[in-house]
Amino acid sequence: MLETFGMNEERVLALAGLFQACALAQQLANDGRCDDAAMQAGVASVFRIDAPSVVAVYDGVSNLRLGLRKLIAQLDESDRDMSITRMVVTVMRLERSLTGRPELLETLQQGILAAQRQVEHFGQDSSQVNGRLAELYASTLSTLRPRVMVSGNPQQLQQPAVVEKVRANLLAAVRSAVLWRQVGGRQWQLLLHRRQCGMLARGLLTGATLDNR
Repeated sequence: MLETFGMNEERVLALAGLFQACALAQQLANDGRCDDAAMQAGVASVFRIDAPSVVAVYDGVSNLRLGLRKLIAQLDESDRDMSITRMVVTVMRLERSLTGRPELLETLQQGILAAQRQVEHFGQDSSQVNGRLAELYASTLSTLRPRVMVSGNPQQLQQPAVVEKVRANLLAAVRSAVLWRQVGGRQWQLLLHRRQCGMLARGLLTGATLDNR
C-alpha cells in the first residue's frame, strides 16, 4: 500500500530532478550562470529515454544533490524559495497538458533524437546543443498552457545564451516531471507524505555526500 500511494526513493529522485532543473533556470535568470555539473546532468537526462532506472536517468544520485537540498528546504519550510516552488507546480501541470497532445509529444521526441545527433558531433555542453533544445522547448512546450514563467534580472534575460540555457533546463524539468509520473508520483503525495518524502530525501543526500567526499 505504501509503495503504491506513498513516497519511495525513485519518486523522490525524480522530484529532486524537477526541483534541480527549476532551481538552475532560476539561477540563470538571476545571475546569468548556474551549477554547470548539475545542468549537464539534467540535460543528459533528456536524452536517456530508455534508461533502466531512475538513478540511471541522472547517472547517479550525486548529480541530484542540488535538487535534493532544494526539495528538503521546500518540505521544511525553513529556506523555501516560492519562485522555484511555483515553477515546479507549473511544470507538473504543463506535463499533464503534454500528455493530452500526442502529436506534440511525437514532435518533441523527434526533436530530442535530432538533438542527440548534435550531441555526438559537438558535445553535450555545447552552445549548439543548448540552442537546439531551447528551440525545441519554444516550438513545443511553450505553446501549451500553463506557460512556465521565469522571473529574474532583466539584463540577464536579454542575453540569448542565457535564455537558451533557461529553456534547456525547463526541458529537463519536464523530463523529470514525466519521470515522476511514470514511477507513480502524484502531487497529493507531497501533502499526505511530506515527512516521509523529507526523510527519504535526507537519506539520499547524506549517501550522495558520503560517496563524494
